[in-house]
Amino acid sequence: MREASSGARRVALLAVDVQHDFLPGGSLAVPYGFAVVGPLLQLATHAGVVVATRDFHPADHCSFSAQGGPWPAHCVIGTEGARIHPDIDAIADIVVSKGTDPAVEAYSGFDGTGLDAMLRALGVERVLVGGLATDYCVRATVLAARDAGLDTTVVRDAVRAVDVHDGDGGRAIEEMRAAGCGIATLADFTKAAPVRGVD
Repeated sequence: MREASSGARRVALLAVDVQHDFLPGGSLAVPYGFAVVGPLLQLATHAGVVVATRDFHPADHCSFSAQGGPWPAHCVIGTEGARIHPDIDAIADIVVSKGTDPAVEAYSGFDGTGLDAMLRALGVERVLVGGLATDYCVRATVLAARDAGLDTTVVRDAVRAVDVHDGDGGRAIEEMRAAGCGIATLADFTKAAPVRGVD
């Protein structure tokens, strides 16, 4: 973790699943997925700790169509598709792996990862959330963070949706808002001075 003010140390950025298989060219690509990288790098300067979550599936994971699940194989352990985008990997203080049990789906970065306890141990009180995809893993992570009692804000410029059904991303944003989560834009943060540098 980089040096930050005491206030900044209470803020974490959660960069959700910015992995090659969810980026254009990947097996489960999110349209315009690369567009989240720049905003996440900017948001990192407003947080005391950066957590990158990743899908990290065994080859026979229950979510894969070959096992009767809804998705093509993606983010399989040991493959290029599971790798976090290098710019996000470079700023991550903590990497959290989810979906490692072949029999259990895990959309949220809090599902069986110990992330809540890690954040509490660091004194984190607020989380900023961006990444992929708005209507699945971002939504689940945001709602779980809120349920854990964290002051939770999703940053619209830093997310993109799968939109399996038209409007899924927008509906997910409204669901998060209705749950008491903050909805912000990057401009809300760029008006403020950064609290830490990004190496």
